[in-house]
Amino acid sequence: MKNVVITGTSRGIGFELAQHFAKNGHQVLALSRNTKPLEDVNHPNIKILSVDLSSHSDLEKVSKFITDNWESVGILIHNAGKLINKPFTELSSEDFLDVYSVNVFAVAELTKLMIPKMQKGTHVVTISSMGGIQGSMKFPGLAAYSSAKGAVITLSEVLAEEYKKQQIAFNVLALGAVQTEMLAEAFPGYEAPISAQQMSNYVYDFAINGNKFYNGKVLQVSSTTP
Repeated sequence: MKNVVITGTSRGIGFELAQHFAKNGHQVLALSRNTKPLEDVNHPNIKILSVDLSSHSDLEKVSKFITDNWESVGILIHNAGKLINKPFTELSSEDFLDVYSVNVFAVAELTKLMIPKMQKGTHVVTISSMGGIQGSMKFPGLAAYSSAKGAVITLSEVLAEEYKKQQIAFNVLALGAVQTEMLAEAFPGYEAPISAQQMSNYVYDFAINGNKFYNGKVLQVSSTTP
């Protein structure tokens, strides 16, 4: 059984993932600003921290929890995301910063804090988007979001190379349309063929086994456009 850290666990895929790992006997540290949904679940294998991922002091709380309770991390899943849907000329510098703070900077900062707690065989999985894949179909209004999701892909590829001697694996899942609240923000009224629970099943299996087959890879997990 593994110690698993998951970000963005108040809704959607992250909410389902935390429960999936817990029900299968793993110890989960669930990170989100809104802790109530998982508090209501009240699973003994899920520990919850209220964390603003853009706050360094909040991220330090994660590091302290692991030092005090676990000592090591077996799986880290960067699932949290922030999306702003606006025409490009209406996007402010603050909008870009807000999106990048969660989708890129927090991924880098949390990973940096977790590296000393990772051992041989640790798997770091970053949830990106098909919008971040070079050459994929792009959509108006998602300049900040899609460019951030592209940046985090490259970050993961670099870290895979940097930590391959320690045998810490970094991989990215670039997801297509999944029926979540975030999809509704990006494409109001669109109904995806994949539910959050179905995708969480896929991510769970990949997080457990994917590092045996992949490192530094970006897997496109999409059956539809968007």
